[in-house]
Amino acid sequence: METNYRVAYDKFWQDIKNREPEEITSMRTVSYNGDTKQFVVSFFDQELIVDSNHKTVYRKTDGHHLNIMDAIIVLNYLAYAQPLSELEPRWVSIKEIPGGMIFYSAFLKTAISPLIKAFGHQAELLKTAGAFLGGRPAHMGNCSAVFKAFPEIPVCVVIWEGDEEVKANATILFDSSIEPMLHSESIIGLGISLATHLHKKATRI
Repeated sequence: METNYRVAYDKFWQDIKNREPEEITSMRTVSYNGDTKQFVVSFFDQELIVDSNHKTVYRKTDGHHLNIMDAIIVLNYLAYAQPLSELEPRWVSIKEIPGGMIFYSAFLKTAISPLIKAFGHQAELLKTAGAFLGGRPAHMGNCSAVFKAFPEIPVCVVIWEGDEEVKANATILFDSSIEPMLHSESIIGLGISLATHLHKKATRI
């Protein structure tokens, strides 16, 4: 792990251990086993085990350990648990997330460009690739899908198909309620993670 990832990883674990598990489960759609000291978390339609004893995050089905970026996002989700926002649901772009503009150029390169490459000339492929991550069809662009990153955190991917005259385009939208639930860098990472997984699925179909 790179040093900055290790610092974030360890910090969120400490934040989680400093809280009562019942406090977290009362504000997030997760369960906790006091005997094993494990949370069960749904992440992109897959159940994860967040093991406090061993400080690990892995899939329940096959024991596969998450990569460091995804693990940090999951830990952040638990560590930041607080009452949900009562604001009306509203889609916002990464530019509208506090701090998002700082990372916008990198986000274009690491999240949006892979989506355009994978789906920009075959937008309907998003439906097939997205189904592997629990994506549900939406009604924006030429093709779009909404994913439950976590039960309380939807993320929408929108594709505009290109041709000889019009360049293909894509975007990732977040519900505005995400701001108090994840650190800005974790929101950026969430978009990059989703785009990366979708791109990989598309290349294998």
